[in-house]
Amino acid sequence: MRLIALCLVTLLLLIQYPLWLGKGGWLRTWDLERQVAAAQKKNEELKARNAKLASEVSDLKDGTGAVEERARLELGMIKNDEIFVQIAQSSAQAGGNPPDGHQSAPAGALH
Repeated sequence: MRLIALCLVTLLLLIQYPLWLGKGGWLRTWDLERQVAAAQKKNEELKARNAKLASEVSDLKDGTGAVEERARLELGMIKNDEIFVQIAQSSAQAGGNPPDGHQSAPAGALH
């Protein structure tokens, strides 16, 4: 009787091996599902990027607003009837030297 039980347990273990560790086993299936999920996530990111690029191409082809915006930001262009105003930073905000050209002494330093 013990021999029959031992044979059945051994057969059960031999049957379980391919289920867990074999070519189409649970571990391999789990790993493949994880890889598929990662690939799907990357595909969604790339689809969003492609949609953004497609809308940008559409704007550049059809509308003048996108072209004008790029010309203003990247090339610094202005229209003929516009006035260009540039605001200089004060020396305190810029952290540089005062306009008279002298180095400012650190706080608490004596001359």
